[in-house]
Amino acid sequence: MIEYDCVVVGGGPAGATAATDLAASGHSVLLLDRAGRIKPCGGAIPPRLIRDFAIPDHLIVGRARSARMIAPSDSTVDMAVDQTETGAFVGMVDRETFDEWLRARAADHGATRATGTFDQIERDAQPGAIVVFSEARAGVQHRVRARCVIGADGARSRVARGALAGAERMPCVFAYHEVIRSPAPHATGFDRERCDVFYQGSVSPDFYGWVFPHGDTTSVGVGSANKGFSLRDAVTRLRAREHLDSCETIRREGAPIPLRPLRKWDNGRDVLVTGDAAGVVAPASGEGIYYAMVAGRWSASAVNAFLVSGDPRALKQARRAFMRSHGQVFRILGMMQYFWYRNDRRRERFVMMCKDRDVQNLIWPAYMNKRLTYARPLAYVRIFLKDMRHLLATMTAPAR
Repeated sequence: MIEYDCVVVGGGPAGATAATDLAASGHSVLLLDRAGRIKPCGGAIPPRLIRDFAIPDHLIVGRARSARMIAPSDSTVDMAVDQTETGAFVGMVDRETFDEWLRARAADHGATRATGTFDQIERDAQPGAIVVFSEARAGVQHRVRARCVIGADGARSRVARGALAGAERMPCVFAYHEVIRSPAPHATGFDRERCDVFYQGSVSPDFYGWVFPHGDTTSVGVGSANKGFSLRDAVTRLRAREHLDSCETIRREGAPIPLRPLRKWDNGRDVLVTGDAAGVVAPASGEGIYYAMVAGRWSASAVNAFLVSGDPRALKQARRAFMRSHGQVFRILGMMQYFWYRNDRRRERFVMMCKDRDVQNLIWPAYMNKRLTYARPLAYVRIFLKDMRHLLATMTAPAR
């Protein structure tokens, strides 16, 4: 039986990043991924991700320089990306090519790639875990031994459900998008450098819809945790109202997106989950690529410490490091989603609140650089008072 220091299950941004870092540290790594799986995703990545993970320019298929928020009344708020840095942009990637490049980079650093479907983890009298997976198409089952396993296999992670109690109860939003051929650069009403976000109950009763240009292609999608809500119908309506219904449809994709991080990421022995499998998607915004890659990097660091020391307590470092850096932001965004997305009256107030320059000057630096700044305390006092005014207005008026 072939033995590896670590088997990484799932080759998305989290798994591929973990495999790259572990292989670069000299460990033997098997990166197992299902062929043909592309996650529905708007594809936005902030400048910090591009810097921290050395993403080459050719993977940036679009540059968003503004965002438009659309309220239930159809009133809009346009926000320029370069609030604090002239010429700043949000990078747009296509997950099909982006994820494959990340997997190829892991292989370039020494990871072994395998294509197949994870089946289960078995145990015998020997140390470590036996990872069982089925080879794509051939139907041949393989077994490899690993000193440690990283589960990066998505929100409905089979690794997590097999190793962590309660992982199957992770709450999720279900996302669906259609990747279409972008209209001509000068088509009426379509801006290839603007991301549109729709906060309307008709588009999504509890989340939002989006139109995110990726250069020659565009992602049109919707998310909702309401199982009775038809995501496909919502995307069809959204495309029609934005005059995108005649554009060629390239592919359709759907998947669950987790709503909060799991309370425990490891089994206290030799299994650690990361990325969507660990629930690291930002509430309210649904942003996941950056947080998946950061979680993958910290997971690799924790596994490296475990492999060197043999102490399984080292695996806990991954969650601790992530929550120390991003837990506060996740809690704030979770409260925002709970309160502001509940009905159209609140969504209307939320969009209008974002028209405020103080709010924009707080949002963009936090998104672009992934840290909260406290350089303008008086502005934050003003934001707090304005937020309270909007909150009181929504609480004293009947919901629609």
